[in-house]
Amino acid sequence: MHMPNATAILDPDADSWAPDSWRARPALQLPTYPDATALQGVQDELRALPPLVTSWEILALKQQLADAQDGKRFLLQGGDCAETFAECNSPVISNRLKVLLQMSVVLVHGLKLPVVRVGRFAGQYAKPRSADMETIGDVTLPSYRGDMVNGPAFTAESRVPDPRRMVKAHARSAMTMNFVRSLIDGGFADLHHPEYWDLGWVGKAELAEEYQRMVGAIGDAVRFMETLSGAQLHNVNRVDFYTSHEALLLPYEESQSRQVPRQHGWFNLGTHYPWIGMRTAALDGAHVEYFRGIRNPIAIKIGPSVNPDQLLRLIDVLNPDDEPGRLAFIHRMGATHIAEKLPPLLDAIKRDGRRILWICDPMHGNTEATANGYKTRRFSNIRGELEQAFDLHAAAGTRLGGVHLELTGEDVTECLGGARELVERDLERAYRSTVDPRLNYEQALEIAMLIVRKRGHIACA
Repeated sequence: MHMPNATAILDPDADSWAPDSWRARPALQLPTYPDATALQGVQDELRALPPLVTSWEILALKQQLADAQDGKRFLLQGGDCAETFAECNSPVISNRLKVLLQMSVVLVHGLKLPVVRVGRFAGQYAKPRSADMETIGDVTLPSYRGDMVNGPAFTAESRVPDPRRMVKAHARSAMTMNFVRSLIDGGFADLHHPEYWDLGWVGKAELAEEYQRMVGAIGDAVRFMETLSGAQLHNVNRVDFYTSHEALLLPYEESQSRQVPRQHGWFNLGTHYPWIGMRTAALDGAHVEYFRGIRNPIAIKIGPSVNPDQLLRLIDVLNPDDEPGRLAFIHRMGATHIAEKLPPLLDAIKRDGRRILWICDPMHGNTEATANGYKTRRFSNIRGELEQAFDLHAAAGTRLGGVHLELTGEDVTECLGGARELVERDLERAYRSTVDPRLNYEQALEIAMLIVRKRGHIACA
């Protein structure tokens, strides 16, 4: 049985959390703004704006994540590696939503479970970087850290961190969420009309035929139930959809922290589901300090360098009361490391009786560079890590409750392999990502079908 960490209990600062208490801790991956007064002014402006989400939406998601911990739901979390201001438009947003809806239909049909749908959007405007500076030729400039921080153009003016970009990111997040909510409330997710989800450029794709058979089977089931009941099944007209992003830029996240009537504590009302990236998950770091005080469900990315003791100490800080649905670990080990690195973590947390939602990110541990200079990922490695994750959890007696993917509904060629067997020369045709390579529609749908087959195989074993 888990006992609270004695050090945490005796720490005189354990209950002194405030939205800005992170400032007393080491803060990694944050830009240096040249004008502190301008930064403070932007934060004050953001605090006065209406929130992007509500506390009751956050608490509803936390309950669904608790269900996923217990095997009653499956989490699908996906979207762009980094949103850009230029792509805040209706075709990009609706195509991204279509892909996630189609994947969720595959999962619901195959797993016979409700799916928790969480988008990596409406706030994914900041990205960590491996180096603070970037050099091209004889010129060295600050690295591009996402549109919320600076611009991608390799010029001195573009790369200066600008706090006004946080206001632009907030506005575009609001626009994205408003459009998504309008689509869903207007029947975009209605299983009576799956044709709304068609992506024209993939109409003849090999996997599209298998997907259409699934949709047809679901449609037949819906019509059968309506015939029996004599009325339309209205609960298939819409779905719950939640937003998430890496809460990297702490001045922005601090400004989104609110107290609400009839609820105790603080909520980050800029997103439903924030997560901490692997680079900023230090126990004594600023990001962990910020996250420990908000009531949102939270997640942490963990890589092959983490050890069991680190995870147990993080749980002591971030979920000391063992609250269901509160904390998830998103493991991103890489196909070549997961078999060695994941089992000790699963065993330690199971042995200690901790309540954790385990999620697999098969993308970030499998990034590589090609000879022609493109950052890419091989679909075979993505598939391999995900398949191993299911097997390793089954062997450990734990449960893989979700998947975390970088994907897009656009016709991109960024990841090698998959249904169209993309090769290196294909990357030049439609490589559009500003940071990391994403799955295209066919590759994303193939992953959904893989999950169904793999989980079904394990259930029958």
